[in-house]
Amino acid sequence: MFVDSHCHLDRLELEKLGLSLEQVISAAQAKQVQHMLCVCVSLAEFEQMSSLVAEYPMVSVSCGEHPLHQHDQVDTALLLQNCSLEHVVAVGETGLDYFYSPDSKLSQQAAFVSHIQVANQVNKPLIIHTRDAREDTLALMRSHQADNAGGVLHCFTENWDMAKAALDLGFYISISGIMTFRNADELRDVVKKLPLDRLLIETDSPYLAPVPFRGKTNQPAYVTAVAEAIAQVKGVSLQHLAQATTENFYNLFKLVKKAA
Repeated sequence: MFVDSHCHLDRLELEKLGLSLEQVISAAQAKQVQHMLCVCVSLAEFEQMSSLVAEYPMVSVSCGEHPLHQHDQVDTALLLQNCSLEHVVAVGETGLDYFYSPDSKLSQQAAFVSHIQVANQVNKPLIIHTRDAREDTLALMRSHQADNAGGVLHCFTENWDMAKAALDLGFYISISGIMTFRNADELRDVVKKLPLDRLLIETDSPYLAPVPFRGKTNQPAYVTAVAEAIAQVKGVSLQHLAQATTENFYNLFKLVKKAA
């Protein structure tokens, strides 16, 4: 059984796919995906996202504001209020992205700190996005005790040094379909080194569909293709990889109810 540890079901263009959300979830279950974590990228959209998936017990939700979706200031009071809700299992997606938005470094950093502080207050893990911001991401994680809350660096595309630093802070590393791309040799080298007990898998759907679905709209069912690629790189069976990453998911996101 598999878990998609990071997806954006509310961002699927269902009409374009010709599918309902129920059909997307059923397709994932047919591929033995037992649980999906639907990750919030905007506080303004949290309530709508949460309502969309509320009827599906195999879907959990987070709450946060992506560094590329935030305004100059994150509403910390609203963030804390939402993250305190019982059905919210994690804080994020948060972090730093200097690749797409280098001009907003200071506001990104302030928002990231707010998310870390809220995660520590509510004792829920962080979901961290980081791109071209290795030193600042790690520095803020260390200086604001992100290790108290724990969490995951999702859709990881950085180098081994950063992965090792995050692992040393007790964080997990989540790998997406990017590792199946032809030019992802460095990432595949990182994957080889990642300990199985700290590894998660994700789609980040509807983005970044893995080979052989490259160019299509990504969906949680495709997380099995990510798992297959990782298992091959690490030289382990698909069953072993599925078991390890599923156990890791539940160990990190402790508020998620395990599938029967």
